[in-house]
Amino acid sequence: MSTQILWYASRATGAVSLVLFSAVMVLGILTAGRKGSSFLPRAAVLRLHRSLTITSMAFLAIHIVTAISDGYVSLSFLDAILPFRSAWEPMWIGLGTVAVDLMLAVGITSALRRRLSPSAWKAVHLSSYAMWPIAVLHGFGTSGGDGTSPWMIILDIVCIAGVLGALAVRLRPDRHPDSVARQAATTAHPRESIGAGR
Repeated sequence: MSTQILWYASRATGAVSLVLFSAVMVLGILTAGRKGSSFLPRAAVLRLHRSLTITSMAFLAIHIVTAISDGYVSLSFLDAILPFRSAWEPMWIGLGTVAVDLMLAVGITSALRRRLSPSAWKAVHLSSYAMWPIAVLHGFGTSGGDGTSPWMIILDIVCIAGVLGALAVRLRPDRHPDSVARQAATTAHPRESIGAGR
């Protein structure tokens, strides 16, 4: 495979990874700790979240392998695991490595979720909120890619707007898990809720 094809593959899979991970973030933010709806049951939400995550990781793996293989810059597989040791753009490549390490931690603990305490799993899973913006910065700052090209900036803006919009919806007082639980209890047992309020 030619160096040019590998280079374009690395750029394309990096952009696709950003879109997919942004979709994973939006879905996770909007559905965390909540039941499904009649349109999309809870089990379907979890399957969709898991499938999007696995697909994102596959594209990310291709992004890393093609970036290392194309030979345009000197990168090794250790550079993809150990942060800030790359000879080429150590800051921006290092941010990408940190994002990969956080993603691996989330993925591994999710696979082992039944063997972990809920608090330990949740603590690691919350690192997704750090992983995603770090990955965005990696893509924006790496000069060998399309980080500052107009189409990539537009893609960044759309992904950032999507995640921030999901956070805004999630942080609304009526969307707080306690409020949702109270509303569900009122709907399920309206008389008990009236009696409890007296």
